[in-house]
Amino acid sequence: MSDCVFCKIAKGEIPSDKVYEDDKIIAFKDLNPMAPVHILFIPKEHIANASEITAENSSVIAHIFETIPKIAKEQGLDSGYRVITNCGEEAGQTVFHLHFHLIGGRCLSTQMA
Repeated sequence: MSDCVFCKIAKGEIPSDKVYEDDKIIAFKDLNPMAPVHILFIPKEHIANASEITAENSSVIAHIFETIPKIAKEQGLDSGYRVITNCGEEAGQTVFHLHFHLIGGRCLSTQMA
């Protein structure tokens, strides 16, 4: 999608503070962190949200979840972390490109909403 900010980041058209990149995914620091560690993981392929995960594109999602623990360890999140995705406007999704928030570095509330 030509107007998708995360597609532009994936293509290198918009700078980001990258912590990981390969041919399928990119991970970068959130501009408005909610915790000391707040990293976004996105597929380079445009997928709007979790509702668009299919058998054809699910391997990239698996790859993200295989990469998250490695980056969490590199970031010193040995005591735990949270992985979140929002699906749709009512859930708080503001950028309609599938992304997963890796959040940690402090004690996180158990309250979900």
